[in-house]
Amino acid sequence: MKILLLFLLASLLSSNCFAQIDTIDLKDKHLITSQLKPGIRQYMVFSQDPKINTNLNAFSIWVRDVELKDEGGEKVFAISQHWYGESTDTAGYGFRYIYSLNKGADFAPIFFSEKYNDRKTVAFNWDADKITVVDTLTRKPRKGFSLDFKIPNFNWNLDIETFEMLPLAAGKTFAINFYDAGHGNPQYAIYKVTGSEVLTTFNNEKVDCWKLFTETIHNGNHYTETYWISKKGHEFLKEEDSNPDGYRYKIKMPGLMPGLLPRFENKG
Repeated sequence: MKILLLFLLASLLSSNCFAQIDTIDLKDKHLITSQLKPGIRQYMVFSQDPKINTNLNAFSIWVRDVELKDEGGEKVFAISQHWYGESTDTAGYGFRYIYSLNKGADFAPIFFSEKYNDRKTVAFNWDADKITVVDTLTRKPRKGFSLDFKIPNFNWNLDIETFEMLPLAAGKTFAINFYDAGHGNPQYAIYKVTGSEVLTTFNNEKVDCWKLFTETIHNGNHYTETYWISKKGHEFLKEEDSNPDGYRYKIKMPGLMPGLLPRFENKG
């Protein structure tokens, strides 16, 4: 489960931090949307407990399909996500289908829906000043949900795609107003470029990457997340998270399973 990074707004605007932090917002279109390339990405996700370092667990495959479409004369990003897990229990970790629409000019959210296993879809219409459940598509008890915004925000379920559009550079720090649809309130998260590292990909290619880092304290526990994003192609290649239970990894895979997405498309 994704750990949310929460920072007090006052700390963001302190005199020592403000000059060094780039606030990524919709007003000034700070995201470089041309860096987000259409196509299918596949990721292997798994966890490791250092106390039992011979075992890996919580395996899943994530398939994310980014399309650039024309909707009523406006360019939009249509992004579908299919998560295939090793479990099909009632907690909903077996299969997850997510569909998002975002404006092509600035990546502003327009629509978001998600579905776990065989449960009914939960869907939202997303505007700059509010988010509202689409009652005809949404299961109880989410019917009638709405939330007003003071500041436009970005879809936290598209963090990978958002990171690929950041103007990454040495010494950069970003504040991004993210929202996880239907959960809590929008919150600013801080991401720091902590350096660079060369990764070796599956075909033995050496790829120079920026390392993007975030951390938080939650219920007295320390959590960190580090992301590796290629300097040349702006590809999200790797994620490593640390938490009290161990580590979680996300690794971009080559497209060796092209049949996985269409084979299960109708199950979304």
